[in-house]
Amino acid sequence: MIPAEAGRPSLADTLGTDARTAAKPQLAVVGATGAVGSVLLGILSERADIWGEIRLIASPRSAGRKLTVRGAEVEVVALSEEAFDGIDVAMFDVPDEVSAQWVPVAVAKGAVVIDNAGTFRLDPDVPLVVPEVNAHAARVRPRGIIANPNCTTLSMIVALGALHAEYGLSELIVSSYQAVSGSGKAGVDTLRAQLSAVSGTELGNTPGDVRRAVGDTLGPFPAPIALNVVPWAGSLREDGWSSEELKIRDESRKILGLPELPVTATCVRVPVITTHSLTVHARFENEVTVAGAHEILAAAPGVVLSDDPGQDEYPTPADVVGTDPTWVGRVRRSLDDPRALELFVCGDNLRKGAALNTAQIGELVAAELQG
Repeated sequence: MIPAEAGRPSLADTLGTDARTAAKPQLAVVGATGAVGSVLLGILSERADIWGEIRLIASPRSAGRKLTVRGAEVEVVALSEEAFDGIDVAMFDVPDEVSAQWVPVAVAKGAVVIDNAGTFRLDPDVPLVVPEVNAHAARVRPRGIIANPNCTTLSMIVALGALHAEYGLSELIVSSYQAVSGSGKAGVDTLRAQLSAVSGTELGNTPGDVRRAVGDTLGPFPAPIALNVVPWAGSLREDGWSSEELKIRDESRKILGLPELPVTATCVRVPVITTHSLTVHARFENEVTVAGAHEILAAAPGVVLSDDPGQDEYPTPADVVGTDPTWVGRVRRSLDDPRALELFVCGDNLRKGAALNTAQIGELVAAELQG
């Protein structure tokens, strides 16, 4: 902004606060009262103030609640067609069925939608965007929708995108260790209840003792999650694969622009509240070195390299939770393949894995709208 001359008001002062706000894109957050929605409001309050009104939308049962965003209390309004009046950008964090019904409504009202559900991720007319990897894709949106990837994919793809740009990814094998918050509040409540049931006991020494102790508090998981790991996340798909495993495959291919990339994933749920971890075997078209990978990862936006096993330095969920970057450690060249790297990756599944990536996409769209 050009400074005002001494003794004269600036143009912004002349217009007043309401006009300055109106000049910025108007934002709606749909699902504002949910776990990701609440994180998103915090992120919107922390980052550059690029939005005019931020309208908070949720189910009718949440209407009337007041939430804090950008230091002010904002009343939640019920999800309806009228709720999108005047909105330029709508960020959705709702179940798939709600997304399928209401995203087209928001688009019809003139909003660009950024959707965190799985509804549109694989639609060829909907870009799947990670700003550090394929920001250009956000500009081409025939349906007026931009999809946000699944939290597990997002926990690794920023680091992989940087390595792919240098070496050319040719194969990907991953195992995920997924936090219970990926199953929402029910997952977190289940783990805490089960931890209370087993705390201070000698459980875990005989078959079935943990299962008997936790009783019917399995929540969204098919087996006890306390003192246990569960080799399953998502719903059953053909030939024994889970939906979470296929998301990693399909979304990685789309984001990286590699539709034939061989991808194999095994998803495991672990007793961690928040932050997904993955072991990654990545094979490339060109020979790789650890020193070269370190240089790329250390310079990559949105990545923190933490890799000195001799000093016990590597990422863990307990240290990464609440932070924005993808954290990478245990970088090794494969013992039997000079074109392959082994990595351990951690990322907060509620921040970069959902809310932060949504906010970053929104910033791309806002800059475009303001031209």
